[in-house]
Amino acid sequence: MAILKAALRKSAVAKDVDMAYVASLTIDFSGADLTKICQRAFILATKESIGKKRQLIHPTTMASGEPQPVPEIHRDHFEGAMEFARRSGSDKDISKYEMFAQTLEQSRGFATQFHFPGQQQPSRAIGDQDGDEPSINQI
Repeated sequence: MAILKAALRKSAVAKDVDMAYVASLTIDFSGADLTKICQRAFILATKESIGKKRQLIHPTTMASGEPQPVPEIHRDHFEGAMEFARRSGSDKDISKYEMFAQTLEQSRGFATQFHFPGQQQPSRAIGDQDGDEPSINQI
């Protein structure tokens, strides 16, 4: 959901668009996949907006130099964008990355319980009042 919000932060999204629903359908999608969906929805909204303006305004007045309002992205734009949506990573790729992340997480704290013989618990590091690693300035 955070990636969708970030991708749409400068876009006007209609209030009836349920972003939680979009997020629930795109759980295994990468950030790039989600951004592509948002970009495609914006493009569809922009094309629709331009088409409506061309019908209403004479072509010579369209180039007036006035800033045009940002088109609002509606449900139908997301529906159109989702027609082309796909995950870029396979289930195998995702499980490989999850295993890699788990391995990194486990290897980070391998010496957190290090202590010299005869001690019940590890000594606190120099300048380590709150349990964080000491900075280079504290050593």
